[in-house]
Amino acid sequence: MSVILPIREFAHRFPGYDPARLPVDCARRIIRAFVEPIGETERVALRDALGRVLAADLVSPIDVPGCDNSAMDGWAVRGADLDAGAAVTLREIGASFAGAPFAGTVEPGQCVRIMTGAAIPRGADTVIEYELARAENGRITVAPGQRPGKNRRFAGEDVRRGQIALAAGTLIRPAELGMIASLGLPQASVHRRPRVAFFSTGDELRAVDAARDAASAAPQAFGLYDSNRHALWGMLARLGCETLDLGVVRDDPRALEAAFHEAAAADAVVTTGGVSESEADFTRQVLGRIADSVFWGLAMRPGRPFGFGRLRNPRAPGSGAAYLFALPGNPVAAMVAFYQLVRGGLLALAGCGNTEPPVLHAKAGEAIAKKPGRTEFMRARLEHAAGERVVRLTGPQGSGMLRSMGEADCLLVLREAQSGVEAGEWVEVIPMEGLA
Repeated sequence: MSVILPIREFAHRFPGYDPARLPVDCARRIIRAFVEPIGETERVALRDALGRVLAADLVSPIDVPGCDNSAMDGWAVRGADLDAGAAVTLREIGASFAGAPFAGTVEPGQCVRIMTGAAIPRGADTVIEYELARAENGRITVAPGQRPGKNRRFAGEDVRRGQIALAAGTLIRPAELGMIASLGLPQASVHRRPRVAFFSTGDELRAVDAARDAASAAPQAFGLYDSNRHALWGMLARLGCETLDLGVVRDDPRALEAAFHEAAAADAVVTTGGVSESEADFTRQVLGRIADSVFWGLAMRPGRPFGFGRLRNPRAPGSGAAYLFALPGNPVAAMVAFYQLVRGGLLALAGCGNTEPPVLHAKAGEAIAKKPGRTEFMRARLEHAAGERVVRLTGPQGSGMLRSMGEADCLLVLREAQSGVEAGEWVEVIPMEGLA
C-alpha cells in the first residue's frame, strides 16, 4: 500500500480506528501496512549477513544433500535381501566413509560398512544399524524384521536444486546462516540497514556522559539521568539498525523543531517524552506543524501516549520523510511501547516478512486485577513448576520503575476485554529475551 495516500484516509480504512484510543492490535496493523521496506539493497559477505533481511529469494544451486546418504552408522544392504521372518547373513565387501565413498556395487548377498553421512553405494538402498546385526569373520548377520529403505537420506531431501531455500523477507539468524553456507554461497543480497535517529526530551533530564565533567555526579533532586536514550540505543542496536543519537533535547519548541528537521534525513525517528497533553509537553505541539500523524493515543498500559506518523521533509515539501515513533517518557512505558509497536515497524522497514513478537502461554502464578478497556503488559518472570510453565509478576508495575523491567524476562499480556485473572488461569506471555 503506497504511503502517498493521505495519511488519515489511509488510517480510516482499519476497523476500530480511533486516533485518541487505538487498540494495540489495530495500531500494529496500521504500522505494518503503512511502513514500506527500504528499497536499497546490497550484497554482503556470508558472516556479515547475520541479523540482516534477505532482499530476494535465495534459489538453491545444488541438491542438499548432494547424494543419497546414510542417517546412521551401520551396514548398507539391499532391501531385497532382507527377510521379515528370519535372520539374513551377508558378506561385507568394503566400507563407505563421509568424503570417501565405496566405489563398487553391492550385489545380492553383499553389504558395505557405512558411516553417518557417507554416500550409499550403488545397489544398496537400506542401512542397518550396528546394534541390529552381528559381525563375524567378514560376515554380517542381520536380525529379522528389518524394514527395506530405512536410514536412507535422499539426494535433495532437504533442498532441491532450483528450489527457493529462503524467501525474500527472511531475517537471517544462525540457522539461516548455516543454510546459506550449505548451499556453497559466500554472499547474500540483503536490504540496507534502517537508519534511525533518536533522542530524549525534557528539561529535567541530564545526560549520563555529562556527569563525568560535573562537579557533582548526582543530578539535582528534581532531575533525572536520561535512561531512555541508552535503553533505546540498546534495542535499536539489537535490531541491527544504524543509529544517530541526537542526545537530550530541551522543552523548547525551536530546539525540538530543529532536532526533528535534523532527524528527518533518517529512515525513522524514535523519541521519548513530551507526547502527553500537558502544557509543558511541546513534542506533540511541534509535530502538529511538521508531521502527518496517524494516532496519538493507545488503549494500552503502560504506553498510552504514543504517536505514529511521518515527518514532512523540509527540503522536499509534499514528499515523505522519516517514519515517526513518539514514545512516552516513563522508562518502562517507553520500552514496552518499543517492543510492542516500534520493533515491528522497524523490522517491516528492514524488509522483514515476520514482524510479530512470539507469544507463549503460561499459568498465572497469582491473581491479577485489571479493568476492561485496555491491553495491559506486565513485567514478569517465567518459572517451571510441576512440569508446567508458570508466570509471576516482578513486583509493583509503575511505569517509571525500571528495576522491575530489568528483573523481568517476559511481559504478561491481559487483553482489552479481560477484567483480570485468577491464579492458575492460562495467560499470554511475550518473552523479552530473544526479541531482536
